[in-house]
Amino acid sequence: MTEIEIKGWCPGALRPMRSGDGWVVRVRPRLARLTRAQALGLCDAAQTYGAGLIDLTNRANLQIRGVGDAALGPLQDALAGLDLLDSDPDLESRRNILIAPDWRDGDDSARLWTELADRLAELPQLPPKMGFAMDAGPAPVLAGDPADFRIERGQGGLILRAEGRAFGMALPHGREIDSLIRLCRWFVDTGGAQSGRMARHDAALPDWGIWDAAPVPARAPFRAGSTPAGLAVGAAFGQIIAQDLAQALAATDVSGVRVTPWRCLVLEGLTGAPALPDSLIATPENPALRVDACAGAPLCPQASVETRALARELAPRVGGSLHVSGCAKGCARVRAADITLIGRDGRFDLVLQGRSDATGLTPDQILTRFERS
Repeated sequence: MTEIEIKGWCPGALRPMRSGDGWVVRVRPRLARLTRAQALGLCDAAQTYGAGLIDLTNRANLQIRGVGDAALGPLQDALAGLDLLDSDPDLESRRNILIAPDWRDGDDSARLWTELADRLAELPQLPPKMGFAMDAGPAPVLAGDPADFRIERGQGGLILRAEGRAFGMALPHGREIDSLIRLCRWFVDTGGAQSGRMARHDAALPDWGIWDAAPVPARAPFRAGSTPAGLAVGAAFGQIIAQDLAQALAATDVSGVRVTPWRCLVLEGLTGAPALPDSLIATPENPALRVDACAGAPLCPQASVETRALARELAPRVGGSLHVSGCAKGCARVRAADITLIGRDGRFDLVLQGRSDATGLTPDQILTRFERS
């Protein structure tokens, strides 16, 4: 069996990651939003310096794929010109901050995201993949998305909640980030770095807080279609053709683009669904939006199988969620899926509802198993 390499860190624009198709360059826009000019510039950069593809990640970031060695420097220069580059790799790696995608200028989510981003240097050294959620809208919407420390809405106001704990601490207005930084320091001081993530750290929460405040019931994540922030458009496997996005922007008066952790973009200012290129999906019932599939072979050196052609063909044949993974790491999806296919030595293992069902299947055997009804 091929040994799986766990990187243990996420790529950035200043610290890209090598993949089978070149460098993967991750862009982390402030407030998970691109201005119209930034979005058009990013599309141009992806076509000029990469393979013309933009991936949407489950941390609400964007990735340009297929960047060659000679193109990496010019791409970084282009991103700097778009104000999409951090000042140094350390701050870039710390800026793992989700935000509720329907934030508004000056609201709690935007205020807290901005303050935390400005105070990242005050954080202790946390494990590389740890992150935060500024989820301070009328009710949490990021509850199912990856974050270790959350500021979200409770019955009496904002609360700070550690991932894996049902209850949080009520926060005084204006001191929210002070409390968050203090909790991060507690995490490190109590050996949390050895656990790697907050949910795996079993130390009792610090006694300087009263941890009895529950978040209000969560809202559902956005789906493709109309949202309070604009028109949400999804993409099969979270991969957008840069030329298609540029075409959609040029044909509309979109003022900005918001990135969600649900592999869809929100086109600000659009209330209806104009004619869109085929790779941008505004209909929530499209089967491709129920499928998560990683890049697979040969694009990812960890994968032993091609994933997306199979996922595309399988999607209309199955109900519920589907995850096709090129290896055992399962990078494309955080939560369990109804149907999971895991690549191993050139074939697939099938997992149904969390239980192993069959091993060593070929794509043809899988398609036969799920014949169209």
